[in-house]
Amino acid sequence: MLVGERRELLLARLAADGKVLAKDVAAELGVSEDSIRRDLRDLAAAGLCQRVYGGALPVSPAVADYASRTAIAVGGKDRIAAVAAALVGPGSTVILDGGTTTLAVAKAFPEDLEATVVTHSPTVAVALLDHPGIEVFLLGGRLFRHSAVTCGAAAAEAAQSISADVFLLGVTGVHPEAGLTTGDADEAAMKRTLARRAADTYVLASAEKLGAASRFGVLPFGDVAGIITDADDQNVQELAARGVPILRA
Repeated sequence: MLVGERRELLLARLAADGKVLAKDVAAELGVSEDSIRRDLRDLAAAGLCQRVYGGALPVSPAVADYASRTAIAVGGKDRIAAVAAALVGPGSTVILDGGTTTLAVAKAFPEDLEATVVTHSPTVAVALLDHPGIEVFLLGGRLFRHSAVTCGAAAAEAAQSISADVFLLGVTGVHPEAGLTTGDADEAAMKRTLARRAADTYVLASAEKLGAASRFGVLPFGDVAGIITDADDQNVQELAARGVPILRA
């Protein structure tokens, strides 16, 4: 089998099974594990998979640029936003992560809601300008353009004074084995910092993020109060079997 054919097979297997184990594929094709690892390394460099120990997982479509992500799974994000917005009661304080799903949450808040929103996303803050009852605190810092959020030491330091009821967390990947992931180390660290400032953390994950993985871990499943998703597949069943609370959107 030619190298190109082998890599096409790996991509097909990844799409069909949701993962590739280098050892199994090497035995099936009669080639060395090093050859399969090299193939996966090259595919990952091209953005076609996410390498993990022993093989590879599907790459998340949420690693696309911010503008492109606004057109992905719009209906699913709106359904998730409706469920998430209902978690924010009158008089409560909520931390809103950055990203297109949390932007949908901001737009889903009732116009007469009286609450406090803390965010490190300028786009989320602007979306709340027409909610006179919502007091908005915007955390400053270095702007990370991929998710339109602030990160770094200044943002993390500003977050230390927060005490919130709920943190609505966005991620790029939710996988039963790889966990909750995102594509940037500083952004992952900021998400962990914000999670520590809230009583409960809920993950917002539209269907295309289930079964996908990115490079950097965010939180273990045991640290979240639940995952809000519109997905209904094997990944959701595996998460539920592990005791992860699932809120259906």
